[in-house]
Amino acid sequence: MATLAPHDKRHKVTVVGSGNWGSAIAKIVAENTAAHPELFEQNVQMWVYEETVTIPESSKHYSPSSPLCNSPQPLTKIINNVHENVKYLPSVPLPENIIANPSLTEAVKDSTLLIFNLPHQFISNLCDQMKGSIVPYARGVSCIKGVNVSPKGVSLFSESIGEKLGIYVGALSGANIANEVAQEKFSETTVAYDPPPMDSRNPTPKGPTPQSSHLNLNQLQFTDLQHKDSSGAPSKIKLRALPSDYPPLDHVTLHALFHRPYFHVRLVSDVAGVSLSGALKNIVALAAGFVTGLGWGDNAKAAVMRVGLLEMVKFGTMFFENSVQPATFTEESAGVADLITSCSGGRNFRCARMSVERGVGVDVVEKEELNGQMLQGTSTSQEVNGFLKERGLEEEFPLFTAVQRILEGTAKPQDIPHLISSNAHSAKI
Repeated sequence: MATLAPHDKRHKVTVVGSGNWGSAIAKIVAENTAAHPELFEQNVQMWVYEETVTIPESSKHYSPSSPLCNSPQPLTKIINNVHENVKYLPSVPLPENIIANPSLTEAVKDSTLLIFNLPHQFISNLCDQMKGSIVPYARGVSCIKGVNVSPKGVSLFSESIGEKLGIYVGALSGANIANEVAQEKFSETTVAYDPPPMDSRNPTPKGPTPQSSHLNLNQLQFTDLQHKDSSGAPSKIKLRALPSDYPPLDHVTLHALFHRPYFHVRLVSDVAGVSLSGALKNIVALAAGFVTGLGWGDNAKAAVMRVGLLEMVKFGTMFFENSVQPATFTEESAGVADLITSCSGGRNFRCARMSVERGVGVDVVEKEELNGQMLQGTSTSQEVNGFLKERGLEEEFPLFTAVQRILEGTAKPQDIPHLISSNAHSAKI
């Protein structure tokens, strides 16, 4: 019996973003492209927003005689010479096959797999810059946690990127503190990727067709090859099929790209569930911080986490009924594990706790503690509340509503037990 010929081409991978988490993901990906030459080109492009950086005297790379240390240098030059992001991921060696590139268009050129890892507010502008520079059959994975929420609806960052670039984009999220991952401390993540039908049904690689194959691609209906978005409707994007001379971009290939002995990966198809988890858990973390700040102990925190998890599942299944799977929230790292981490020591939890301890608003703590950075939980709470209020559904989500009332000053953290018990029946799924 005939066998399939090897694929002629390998996937070129580009990481768009080079901050703390972007550099950690680039490290993982570069280790795996080197380990799987049958699937990937070895070198990984990492787009870096260029800035000048001084190597600190505390760095192992510092030497008074080195030209790199005599004056501020471009960050890309430092990364490519000392193989460390001394500003955003210091003291963590990066693989030598990571190529830091200040040119976005050059970094993404000819890449078939794009990994997005940057603040969400920069997505739109960077996608505009990338148009015309990427191959039309490229695929992507977004590591950007959260979703866009407005009174009109909820949209996923992965789909926003996909619509801008005309490609399919999945999502990666989990209980992943960047420094711990980079230091190779054990953790898990969830990769959500629903392979477009035209990729899975693309012609087989070059070589004799197996005699047992009876699939007639000419008889496939157009609707069979249409990809559906997170709402279950046909996608607005007209996708181009991945050419057959590349290895398929499926769960097996993505597992090979992201899984490491210290970074375990589970693959699912629920992009909406993974994305929603990364946003909604921040609201629950604020509630956990409030009750912890009151000194109510672990029992109280566990109670609000339980109610919060139920509301996360309910929100997903109510507004993304055609794609969200409850198990994504209750069984995956992107769901319950990330919720636990966020309610144990994340920024939203800490700022909410300190706001109660100091007797000031969360916004005051945010300004005092975060050096200009913004909490995701407060903005997400406001957006989700506006979305629910528009639909008359605030009472269906008592914990989400209670958190927003506390942030607005119309309720106190001490009111949480009453606010969630008076509507406890609504949180059931």
